[in-house]
Amino acid sequence: SCRTALILLTNDSSQLCTMSKNTATASGHALWAKMPKANAELFALTYGSLVTELIRDYDDANEINSQLDRIGHSIGVRCVDEFLSKAEISGISIPPCTNMRDTAEVVAKIGFRMFLGVTAEVSNFSPDGRAFSVFLYDNPLAIFVELPPPPTGGEGASGEKDLSKIKYSNIFCGVIRGALEQVNLRVECQFIRDVLRGEEVNEIRVELKEVLVDGAGDDYKEE
Repeated sequence: SCRTALILLTNDSSQLCTMSKNTATASGHALWAKMPKANAELFALTYGSLVTELIRDYDDANEINSQLDRIGHSIGVRCVDEFLSKAEISGISIPPCTNMRDTAEVVAKIGFRMFLGVTAEVSNFSPDGRAFSVFLYDNPLAIFVELPPPPTGGEGASGEKDLSKIKYSNIFCGVIRGALEQVNLRVECQFIRDVLRGEEVNEIRVELKEVLVDGAGDDYKEE
């Protein structure tokens, strides 16, 4: 039932339906309208304080990135329950997903819109349909942020941390991992392009590694 899982894993093709882009976008806007709103500047500054605290606690940028991913994972696990309860209370039907393309639409068009008020785009599907990219043109976490350049002479030369290697919004990767894990999909997420690094768009690469239950739909199964 679409009321009990974000992604329905089933062998009964008669129960499957496809999540269209229009349906996903409309559902995302409707759920965003039901969410309590936080001041955008306060939201960004609060997240900035979190990153600052991690910088104080850890010397290595890779460890800071891992901690952001871990925190995001904990958030993502809880987001699924809120997603489902808000949809049910609001009478919004979320069609079950039958493959990773449907899953990508839910993540980008509903998840990001519902919780952040931004619409992400999905593209760059792998030939086997098990990997895709999420593109964020607006990042509410990074509105006041500028990453510093690498230390002169390289990391450690002047005793400075190389903060240029921080994936500032890596928490998004953890959120996606945690949410999909709750619906029995183990994925790997990487923040591969970042506007803070001078690139034109934020890009998160998502790849399905394992379906964690038996009885998954054919399009999810390992070949």
